[in-house]
Amino acid sequence: MADRSTQTLGIVCPRPFFWLFAIAALLFFVSWFLLLDSTSPPHFIEHMVPNPKPSFNSKTREADSSLHNAHSSFSDSNGPREHETAECDSNNALLKVFMYDLPPEFHFGLLDWKPKKAGIVWPDLGEVPDYPGGLNLQHSIEYWLTLDLLNSRSRSGPCVAIRVLDSRDADVVFVPFFSSVSFNRHSKVSPPAKVSRNKLLQDKLVEFLTSQEEWKRSGGRDHVILAHHPNSIFDVRLKLWPCMFILSDFGRYPPTVANVEKDVIAPYKHVIGNYVNDSAGYDDRPTLLYFQGAVYRKDGGVIRQELFYLLRDEKDVHFSFGSAVRDGVKQATKGMHSSKFCLNIAGDTPSSNRLFDAIVSHCIPVIISNEIELPFEDVLDYSEFCVFVRASDAVKKGFLIKLIRGISREEWTRMWKRLKEVEGYFEFRYPSEKDDAVQMIWQAVARKVPAIRLKVHRLRRFTRFKGDEKSKDLPDDYYWLGKQVPSF
Repeated sequence: MADRSTQTLGIVCPRPFFWLFAIAALLFFVSWFLLLDSTSPPHFIEHMVPNPKPSFNSKTREADSSLHNAHSSFSDSNGPREHETAECDSNNALLKVFMYDLPPEFHFGLLDWKPKKAGIVWPDLGEVPDYPGGLNLQHSIEYWLTLDLLNSRSRSGPCVAIRVLDSRDADVVFVPFFSSVSFNRHSKVSPPAKVSRNKLLQDKLVEFLTSQEEWKRSGGRDHVILAHHPNSIFDVRLKLWPCMFILSDFGRYPPTVANVEKDVIAPYKHVIGNYVNDSAGYDDRPTLLYFQGAVYRKDGGVIRQELFYLLRDEKDVHFSFGSAVRDGVKQATKGMHSSKFCLNIAGDTPSSNRLFDAIVSHCIPVIISNEIELPFEDVLDYSEFCVFVRASDAVKKGFLIKLIRGISREEWTRMWKRLKEVEGYFEFRYPSEKDDAVQMIWQAVARKVPAIRLKVHRLRRFTRFKGDEKSKDLPDDYYWLGKQVPSF
C-alpha cells in the first residue's frame, strides 16, 4: 500500500512542479528582455508622437527658451563675434518690441531732421541725421536703439530685438523720445516763452502715453523709457515711474521710481578713441595711475579733491584738472593709453563715461564709487578687469597707492587681456553687431520681461471689479493712469 502510493506520487506529482518551473522560467526571460529593451530609446513612441505639446502658452515657452539661450551664448563669449546670417523675424527674435510712431519733434526732429512730406515720421535709413558730437555722444543710446529697431525688419544678422507692428504681439513697448538731446539742447527757457521746449515735450509725452491703449493695458509697466542723461525727463519721471527706465545710474532717482530690479543700466558711449592693435604691455605704460578731469565736485564727488591732495605728489601718478574742451580729449587719450591703471571716481553722480574710456584704452579701471551700478553686471564679472575700492578705504593715507603698487605684473597682464576681450560689449554701432552695446542692452531688457509679465498679470486679478469705487483689495498703484504718484 505504501509502495503503490509512493510510486503513484513519483509518476503524477512531478507534473505540477514541471509546469510551475516552466512558467517561472518563461516569466524570467520575458522580464529580462523587457529590462534590457528599456535601456534603449523608445523608438516606437518617438516616431508616433514626435512633438508633444506642453500645456503652457507657446509664446511664454519661446521667451523662456530665448532667455536661456541668451545667458548660455553670453557666458561662452569673449566678445563680439561675426554677424549671424540667419534672417531676423519675429519667430527667432529674443525680444519683440512695439514702437510708437511718435511725431519727429520727439526724436529725429531734435537733430534738426525735417520730413520731406507730411505724415512721414521716420527718416530714410540711408539718410540718417548725425548725432551731436562732443560730450553729447556719451548719452546717445536713444539714437542707437531707435535706429536698430527701424532697421530690424529689413536685415539679417544678430536677431535680438525686432520691431512688431501689433502691440499685442510685443514683449515691451518702446518710447522713442530722445530725452538726452532734449535736455542738452532745449532745457533753457528762450524768451518770450515761459517754459522750456524740453519741459513742453515731456508734458506732451505723458499726455500721449497715458491716453494709449497699450499704456492702459499694463499701467505703463511694459513701456521702455530712455533717460540716460541724469537730468533727462526730470519733470515727469515721477509720473512715469511704472515704466522700465534705461539709465546711466540711479544717482538722481528715488529708489521707488528707479531701481535695479525693474530698470536697466546702459553704458556711456566712450568719447576717446579705441586703442587699436594695442601691444603696450606692462612695461610700455610708464604712468602707474591716471586721472584727468574735474577735481572739485559736489555730493558724492567730494572724494575727488581728497584723493587729489593724497596722490598729487606720488611718483608715476598723473592726477590733474582737465576737461573735454579744446584738446582735452586728445590729452586724455594719450594719458590713458600710456597708463597701467585709470581712476574712475564718483562725481556729481555715481558714474561717468571715464570708465568706458578706460575700458577701450585697456587701462585697468580703479572704481571708487560706492553707489555705482554697472551695465550687464548680472552676466559680466567686472572684478576680472577692474579694481574696486571702497571710498572710506581710498581716503586713508597711503592705502590706495599701496594697493595699486601691490598688483603684480602677472595679475595686471591678465586683467589687461580681459579688457581687450570685453571692450566690444560697450561699442555702439549702426548696424549693430553681435554682442555689441546695442545688442547687450536689448538682452538686458529681455531678461526683465518675465518680471514685467508677473506684475501685469497680478494687476489683472481684479479687473472685473474696476469701477468708480476703489476696492480695498487692490494695490495702491492699480489705478495709475499718469495722475497719481507713489508715496516715498
